Amino acid sequence: MIKRQRRKLIADLNITNLVDVMLTLLIIFMITAPMMTQGVQVDLPKVEAENVEVNEYIQVSINGRNELFIDEERTPLIDFKKRFREVFSGRTSVPVFVNADKKVPYGLVIQVIADIQAAGVVKLGFLTLPPKKTGE
Repeated sequence: MIKRQRRKLIADLNITNLVDVMLTLLIIFMITAPMMTQGVQVDLPKVEAENVEVNEYIQVSINGRNELFIDEERTPLIDFKKRFREVFSGRTSVPVFVNADKKVPYGLVIQVIADIQAAGVVKLGFLTLPPKKTGE
């Protein structure tokens, strides 16, 4: 009878394949990541949403002359953050709606939104016109 020699088991992990897969994935992500961060032109669909009924809300408006209004009270941009905090304090569940003229610079709208969020607003909405129906 011939005795077979048993091979001694190796307790080390062979991670060569794992390293190959990880490096391949790293290269794929390095190539595709810049493509995902660039803007893509998208033609969004027009939808008609039903009107939302809200009993109490705060409306922030910016007219075509870049003047700010909290509800209907004119507020200078310099004092907006402080004045908005005063109006919003104690009314944390009240939604805030931003109504900006289409001529207003994007940067001003973003600055106002940042000031609103800094005051602790969670419910923030934007007022828009509904799309025109054909034949109007």
